[in-house]
Amino acid sequence: MVSDLKRIIDQISRDRGFDRRLLVEAIEEAVASAARKKYGSRRDIEVHYNEELGEVEVFQFRSVVEVAEDDQTEISFEAAKVLDPEVQLGDELGEKMENITELGRIAAQSAKQVIIHRMKDAERDVIYDMFKDRQGEVVSGIVQRFERGNMVVNLGRTDAILPKEHQIPKRSFKQGDRIRAYLLEVRQNSRDSQLILSRTADEFLEKLFQLEVPEIAEGIVKIMGVSREPGFRAKIAVSSSESDVDPVGACVGMKGSRVQNVVQELQGERIDIVTWSPDPAKYVYNALAPAHVSMVMVDEDANSLLVVVPNDQLSLAIGRQGQNVRLASKLMGWRIDVKSEQRWANLEDEGYQSLLQVPGIDENLADQLLAKEIKSVVDLARASAETLTIIRAIDEEYAAQLIDAAANLAGEEALAEAAEQEEKELAAAALREKAQAADRQSQAGDGPLPDATGGVEAEDTADEAGTEDAIDAVAGEDAAGEGAAEDTADEAGTEDAADEADEQEEQSPAAKPE
Repeated sequence: MVSDLKRIIDQISRDRGFDRRLLVEAIEEAVASAARKKYGSRRDIEVHYNEELGEVEVFQFRSVVEVAEDDQTEISFEAAKVLDPEVQLGDELGEKMENITELGRIAAQSAKQVIIHRMKDAERDVIYDMFKDRQGEVVSGIVQRFERGNMVVNLGRTDAILPKEHQIPKRSFKQGDRIRAYLLEVRQNSRDSQLILSRTADEFLEKLFQLEVPEIAEGIVKIMGVSREPGFRAKIAVSSSESDVDPVGACVGMKGSRVQNVVQELQGERIDIVTWSPDPAKYVYNALAPAHVSMVMVDEDANSLLVVVPNDQLSLAIGRQGQNVRLASKLMGWRIDVKSEQRWANLEDEGYQSLLQVPGIDENLADQLLAKEIKSVVDLARASAETLTIIRAIDEEYAAQLIDAAANLAGEEALAEAAEQEEKELAAAALREKAQAADRQSQAGDGPLPDATGGVEAEDTADEAGTEDAIDAVAGEDAAGEGAAEDTADEAGTEDAADEADEQEEQSPAAKPE
């Protein structure tokens, strides 16, 4: 029996990797607890493991008194002399307890619980020491079972937990499947598993590339950034410390073999490999691939980028549900605002900017208003509700609110200036129409055609007078002077007649007004 206990201690410490002394202390503590439950909790009990005999010895200590009143803490002087003839009153006498194997069911159960608890603590320390230096590495294991959505993975010596939130969505594993994951956390004290795994961490993708690409492991190619939407798409930025090594080509591999191994491990996750650059403008050009970029405006103070792309590249640059630009923004750590060339041209227009100042109008609604020939806040203030309700997102109530807001923003002065400008345009149009009518009448033979000088002065006179009579008066004088000169030249038929006609023309009111 003695040899059996010693053999069990040696085997457990060897198989579990425990310190043998820890296991011995656990047994001593367990037996002491069981003895107190059997013989009383007030007894001063000490337990020692005898290495030579391979047995556990239990001793109780009691005070030597003349007459013992409490046999748990006291022993009579006469009884003490039987055990030790040299004992004196007041001494603490230790006595080895016999028959400790018959501790009873409750005491034995208590001893068992103590041993199990101490063994778990010891095993927890062993696991922590074993894996603490492996935190941040990729580990491999076998799927054991599923608990409330969490996956339990056996790593050989112990089990690890792959929480549900760290599993790639819509990707399933079955019991017995081999799986690789990133060792996210190693806990020293935990009631649950000490090892926490992850397959959704950005670092998992980075470690997979380190395993697949020798240039990364050697430090020639560096991973400058990683952004993922696990199970769907990822971006990884790389750079090279040697000019003759293409970082993107090194990660892709011959015929895409290296990146395909990573994609297969991630069960089809699409990976974009881009070249890193210290220049934000060039970096965002690479990060938004496969979309082409027309222009980039950098705001370093706000850490933001305004990217302009061709109209037909806008959806590609943004990606499905904004995925492409969102991953590029996360990769760079900058805020990225993507606009089409048409939208950028609109933003440069003052009228378009005035529409954006109206509460409730964003760029999409401003674009729709622009398509309806509403090009400024003044146009919106003068528009009718029926015109706005053609736009699907606007009802009559909302249209009235927008018009009122535009009117308040434009102000009465702006509306008055617009009305005055419109009146001037109408007046100029009326004058042009009258001049054209006079021209048509002259060509038809109803009257002489005014010359260029007379026509200009007629318009000036009409502008100053502001009446139709002024136009007729000047046009009549002009026509009279020009007609007299032409008649004189026709009757004479000579140079003198022509000179005389010139003199008369110079003296005419149209040529030299008073």
